[in-house]
Amino acid sequence: MEQCQFTEQDKATDLLQSEKYLAGCYNSYLLESATPEVKQCLNGLLGDTHSMQQQLFEDMNSRGWYPVTKAEDQKVMSAKQKFAAKVSN
Repeated sequence: MEQCQFTEQDKATDLLQSEKYLAGCYNSYLLESATPEVKQCLNGLLGDTHSMQQQLFEDMNSRGWYPVTKAEDQKVMSAKQKFAAKVSN
């Protein structure tokens, strides 16, 4: 039987997806927690997860595994105006 081989990029992508999933879970649990102690604990875990996700993203981006293109200034301004219009309504 042939062994399945994961590249470093595959592993990093899996880790990033796992961190994103955990962040979503912790956020939901935090919103539904009943005591200040549980909220504090979950908030710490959520912060740790966000930090790890950011580190993984930066590492992947620096290696060219998660390229991000800069949005055009006009598109950014258009999105800001659209959002501001919705908020003011």
